[in-house]
Amino acid sequence: MPWIRKCILFLYCVYALVLFIALMLLVFPFVALAACWGKARGGDVIYRICRIWADGWLLGVGMRCTMLGPVMPDPDRQYIFIANHISYLDIPLILKSIRRHNIRVLGKHEMKYWPIFGFIYSKAAIMVDRSDPDQRSQSVRALKSALARGVSIFIYPEGTFNETHRPLKSFFDGAFRIAIETQTPLKPLLFLDGYDRMHYRSIFSLNPGRLRTVCLEEIPVKGLTMTDLGKLKQTVFHRMESALLDYKASWINDRA
Repeated sequence: MPWIRKCILFLYCVYALVLFIALMLLVFPFVALAACWGKARGGDVIYRICRIWADGWLLGVGMRCTMLGPVMPDPDRQYIFIANHISYLDIPLILKSIRRHNIRVLGKHEMKYWPIFGFIYSKAAIMVDRSDPDQRSQSVRALKSALARGVSIFIYPEGTFNETHRPLKSFFDGAFRIAIETQTPLKPLLFLDGYDRMHYRSIFSLNPGRLRTVCLEEIPVKGLTMTDLGKLKQTVFHRMESALLDYKASWINDRA
């Protein structure tokens, strides 16, 4: 009966939230200790700790994560990873999908105000307030500094959740500008199932099941200049859009 299913899913969501908080409390002291080692060394350790947290939580809530081709990330290459953004589950998916690279994620500054999670997130990510030009410039410098140290970075080119029911929102320039300026190849990822597992409007939409990540071919930028920025952004957009259509991503044309 529908009401029984709703009750079960509600209890599942409560369990998932309790597990989320419990695991956060468990790793919190280790993150606080690693933060004392500075943004570089400490940040690398924090990402490893967060990967353990993501593994435990996703396993505990029954999320089956799988990586699909055509081309997996080369652990010996440095990338600017980019992906579509459709769910809060995209955060643990980053940690689950990018296993063999040290990375820094560009994150929204609002997240740092969440209790416990916000502290961990602020120590692991490079925070940005898009409404503040000075803060945007500072975050770009931090991303470039990470690349200069051989650390890969991760940026959502859509900036925020895609609520358009189209495959993708329009892209900001940032990821592509940094790629050209640092001559770092782009590695597009597709997160296919976050929308089905947890809708962006409610944590109580959470449900167990598969979480697929598709790794598309890297997009080289060697020799490109800023005059190529628009064409590069359009190329990446169409490649990701076409793949999302091929995989029949569930949010496309979904009016429910």
